[in-house]
Amino acid sequence: MLMPKKTKYRKIQRGRLKGKSKASDLAFGDFGLAAVDPGWLTARQIESARVAVNRHLKKGGTLFLRVFPDKPITKKPAETRMGKGKGNPEFWVAVVKRGKMLMEVKDVSSADAKAIFKAAAYKIPMKTKLVFKENVTGTVNNTKV
Repeated sequence: MLMPKKTKYRKIQRGRLKGKSKASDLAFGDFGLAAVDPGWLTARQIESARVAVNRHLKKGGTLFLRVFPDKPITKKPAETRMGKGKGNPEFWVAVVKRGKMLMEVKDVSSADAKAIFKAAAYKIPMKTKLVFKENVTGTVNNTKV
């Protein structure tokens, strides 16, 4: 499971998901999966999407994950009265804003990329879209998965 080795603070505030992501361009691969809606991506969801992509890729291409769960989410135990402080960290999430590139693949055909990211999109709890690099095909940012 993905999680940071060390953090500055053990517990952090929840924050807001306003605005667009700065990491919205393809940086490593030819095809990418970008988030349309904002949300949290848990470490389990990232891992299950990674496994689904690697099953489709086999040894044909390369996967680049562009998200990492670095935010601890706390929960208080069940049937606990109000007060007595913040709960303990239970799981880790990656904060995903609109337009954030979630993952990219390289050295695959466009038909394979569509099938690969369709499998990954089932594991992700937000709307996503398939993004092409301009030199691979003439269309850019127009295919929804």
